[in-house]
Amino acid sequence: MTGPARSDISKQGLPAYIAVTAAYWAFMLTDGALRMLVLLHFHTLGFSAIQLAYLFLLYEFMGMVTNLSAGWIAARFGLTSTLYAGLGIQIIALLALAGLSPDWALTASVIYVMGVQGLSGVAKDLAKMSSKSAVKLLAPSEGDGLFRWVATLTGSKNAVKGLGFLLGTVLLGTVGFTGSVIAMAVVLAAILAAIVAYMPAGLPQGTKSARFKDVFSRNRNVNLLSLARVFLFGARDVWFVVGIPIYFYAVLSDGSEAGNRMAFFQIGTFMALWIIAYGAVQAWAPGLLKAKDKTTDQIVALAVQWVGVLTLIPAALALCALIAGEPAPWFTLTLIAGLMVFGFVFAINSSLHSYLILAFTRDDRVTMDVGFYYMSNAAGRLLGTLLSGLSYQLGGLPLTLGTAALMALLSWLSARRLQSIAPSPARQG
Repeated sequence: MTGPARSDISKQGLPAYIAVTAAYWAFMLTDGALRMLVLLHFHTLGFSAIQLAYLFLLYEFMGMVTNLSAGWIAARFGLTSTLYAGLGIQIIALLALAGLSPDWALTASVIYVMGVQGLSGVAKDLAKMSSKSAVKLLAPSEGDGLFRWVATLTGSKNAVKGLGFLLGTVLLGTVGFTGSVIAMAVVLAAILAAIVAYMPAGLPQGTKSARFKDVFSRNRNVNLLSLARVFLFGARDVWFVVGIPIYFYAVLSDGSEAGNRMAFFQIGTFMALWIIAYGAVQAWAPGLLKAKDKTTDQIVALAVQWVGVLTLIPAALALCALIAGEPAPWFTLTLIAGLMVFGFVFAINSSLHSYLILAFTRDDRVTMDVGFYYMSNAAGRLLGTLLSGLSYQLGGLPLTLGTAALMALLSWLSARRLQSIAPSPARQG
């Protein structure tokens, strides 16, 4: 990628980092809200668990396609281009959802929403790849700057997405589905206009020498970390996307309109708190792990240890679900507590991965390696989304949580194959 030298970028980095973070926050607020709007709106229309999962499949699949190509696009046309494109496509997706008619047949509604969600998936991963790649180039090279900056971006993003979950449920219960998506499109358009007008210098421009075939990494550690990422996010989304929201809805709602509104709010509050806490732990991870005192190889060892711990949590919850047999107060409280512990451990794992992908890549390959890595992230979400609806419909919560434990185990098996690299301190990035 052409543009300012690495040292010059670092000097200009903070204003550009703030602008990128603000744009990413705006996007993720609408992304979180849209997730809950679609899930709960169509559940109340009578969609089954597997049909709800279908609504998100193209979203995740397009995330895979986008991440595979977005790294090359950014390398060729520059990071600001992909960032602006992500925000613009999300606006189009929101406006398209406003055109959904309640008079359409079920099949037509599913296909239409899948298509619009596919657009949103393209938008999300263009914005994510642009933001994460920018951190590698903008972060200070001194101290534990890289780990701190990427942890702050990722953690704050997830906290904002959590607020989006709550926002989505509140909007659904007050102004309805159509009014909600139109309002979000208008606000996001205003934010995009402000970002375009005031984006400072600091992000590199593209180069026409970038080749698409270069998106496939030859770095063993990048590939293994990407594989571990597939199963890590599969372990989360197996229960997160369909299973847990639908279980809580069954427990909390009495079927009346008022009961539905209250259930929406309670589910949105839990999902929001989970994501916000997850984001806070991600941002806290460098200090918790004392990253500035550790080499990259020691960070790799921590990644293996923490995903091993993660595997035990859904396995224990699956056992509790089998013992409970049906919804019971003790099990619901145990489930909530267990999922919060899962969120804490998952956040540490995710933060470690977010650092390691940037540590393993080089400046001249950063957009391509990050794009490939987040393609794997999207593949994990796709796998988890499909298995979420399928496992819940076939075996209820015990099978859903057991499948999550299997996904975490596969992530551990992948992570433990990561190889040692030169013993540089993690703070060097």
